[in-house]
Amino acid sequence: MARYTGPVCRLCRREGGKLYLKGERCYSTKCAFEHRPETPGHKSRFRKKPTEYGIQLREKQKTRRIYGVLERQFRTYYRRAARSRGVTGETLLQLLERRLDNVIYRLGWGSSRSEARQLVRHGHFTVNGRCVNIPSFQVRPGDEIAVHPSSRDLARMKELAGLAGQRGVPEWLEADHEEMKARVSRLPSREDIDVPVQEHLIIELYSR
Repeated sequence: MARYTGPVCRLCRREGGKLYLKGERCYSTKCAFEHRPETPGHKSRFRKKPTEYGIQLREKQKTRRIYGVLERQFRTYYRRAARSRGVTGETLLQLLERRLDNVIYRLGWGSSRSEARQLVRHGHFTVNGRCVNIPSFQVRPGDEIAVHPSSRDLARMKELAGLAGQRGVPEWLEADHEEMKARVSRLPSREDIDVPVQEHLIIELYSR
């Protein structure tokens, strides 16, 4: 599985805002963006005013990095959204939100999307009673998601389940943290998706 393995704090600095890629560390005083918010690179202070294309590109890159997908996979999501009914930008974000690793993160069973992705890859979760180890698996309304029975006694899973009760869960998900189970009640709407992106810029970029 291809994925980005470089320094993630550098990505936040490049996009000019926190992407919360390191989970709990991003909320603490140790966050690198708090100490060095400037764009990385020795010529960052002398960069020209961004063009319309540059603004659109940055919005696409920011969205891609938030959800942890590479370029080819992101383009595939765009094509699926473009073929679907409804607003293409909202459908694109909906497809990204319905990824299993993102759902695990939204439920609080992973401190970051990268940790959630790793836990999914290691087979710690089931969907409708079957073990699923594909982070890009698309959940649907009515799906039952649970921590695998053999993983419930792991110290890290217990710690995450305890912390998850203190975090809010999106309205399109129903969670029972004591039983380590959850259910997808409906598809996420744009109001449920709190990522700081302007999806219409991404659509304009791919429509060129």
